[in-house]
Amino acid sequence: MPGKAAGKATPMINVILDIVSWILILSGTFFVVTGAIGLVRLPDVYTRMHGAGLVDTLGAALFLAGLMVQGGFTLISVKLGLIIVLLFFTSPTSSYALANALRSQGVRAQAAGEDLPEEKAEEGSTSTPS
Repeated sequence: MPGKAAGKATPMINVILDIVSWILILSGTFFVVTGAIGLVRLPDVYTRMHGAGLVDTLGAALFLAGLMVQGGFTLISVKLGLIIVLLFFTSPTSSYALANALRSQGVRAQAAGEDLPEEKAEEGSTSTPS
């Protein structure tokens, strides 16, 4: 009875594909959330940009790869693959362009143990609290 054996294997493959796709989607979500926390927690613009650029690229790629597995081999998967390729080129390029523009404007990276610029501005202010 080859028909029954083939019928039983198909649902198992669907379950495996669902598990793999959800693992990719959840790991991509984890990396995107980690990048968002890094934007809040890191001290200066260069480290924030570095953390967000790397982690968000990986997170988005994993998320889209999970959607590709979920969608099967269709035209949608091809389009999602093209979006992944586009992300791999544009995210590092935009991070580099932003860092280069900041450097050309004279924005310095914060050295270890150095006060944040906002703290320096507060120390030099002459206004008195009411």
